[in-house]
Amino acid sequence: MATPQENLLDWLRDAHAMEQQAETMLTSQVERLEHYPELRARIQQHLEETHHQRAQLETCLQRLGSSPSTLKDISGKVMAFGQGMAGMMMSDEVIKGAMSGYVFENMEIASYTVLIEAAKVAQDTETHRVCEAILQQEIAMSDWLRQHLPELTQAFLRRSAAPETEAKR
Repeated sequence: MATPQENLLDWLRDAHAMEQQAETMLTSQVERLEHYPELRARIQQHLEETHHQRAQLETCLQRLGSSPSTLKDISGKVMAFGQGMAGMMMSDEVIKGAMSGYVFENMEIASYTVLIEAAKVAQDTETHRVCEAILQQEIAMSDWLRQHLPELTQAFLRRSAAPETEAKR
């Protein structure tokens, strides 16, 4: 059996690995996006938020006498690298990347929702505050992607139909 504090620590380590994975995925997307400047700018903004989120999680872990899980962090980075490599092979990389980003943001929303409740039960007000703030950023990114998927799809389809125009990124 595990205490609420032990579960909170484990889930904070999971969230840290998730943010490491997000950093790798977002960095790959930003570097490859050429023809979708609005998407690139929003991903760059969220990448900066993600760096800050990871640092905040590290602070929470340190304050609680723990540290990130090296194994979980490496696993997340490897998964993100594989996703990036797979995306490079797709002719509709920008669309698949945006869809994957939307799904990933919603996984993060679920994770921070769990962390917020765990922090409440563990009576950790600082972790609760940090996770609430991160949750709002993840919701904002998810909402942005959902709202912009139709216009991104239209832009991709226009570029894809035009001869001599690259559409995939």
